[in-house]
Amino acid sequence: MKQPAFRLEPVLKLRRTEERAAALASAQAAREATEAAERAERDAAALTERALPGHPTGSAFIAAMVASAAAAADVSAARALAVARAEQADLVRARWTAAAQRTKGLERLRERHVAALQAAADAAEERVVDDLVTRQHSTTRASTDEMSREETTWTD
Repeated sequence: MKQPAFRLEPVLKLRRTEERAAALASAQAAREATEAAERAERDAAALTERALPGHPTGSAFIAAMVASAAAAADVSAARALAVARAEQADLVRARWTAAAQRTKGLERLRERHVAALQAAADAAEERVVDDLVTRQHSTTRASTDEMSREETTWTD
């Protein structure tokens, strides 16, 4: 006998696919956030290592200060980008979590479906066994009754 299929199986497959896609997107966003943070730290380390020329002239000093200010702006922008990427990674991770919860809910429904089918199959098997035992008992009793009637009439 063919078991009834779980009617939401196509939806469950879709949810699992969505969850895998969200997981990949989350991993990519986390990787990009990590790379942005590392880049910001490298830029900040490079900024601290900057030094003024040994005997700067006025124009060399101004050029060095402008370059340092530009590098500081770049570091600030890199840190802002790292923060934005981290926030984006958190949002993508939240989407992944939501997708996983939706998938888990359907998986629980499927497990209940399978459990209900198993319970129905067990109940049907019990009924078959009960019917066999009852039939065997009634057949045995009927033959015993016939034997006792034959014996009674024979002994009379």
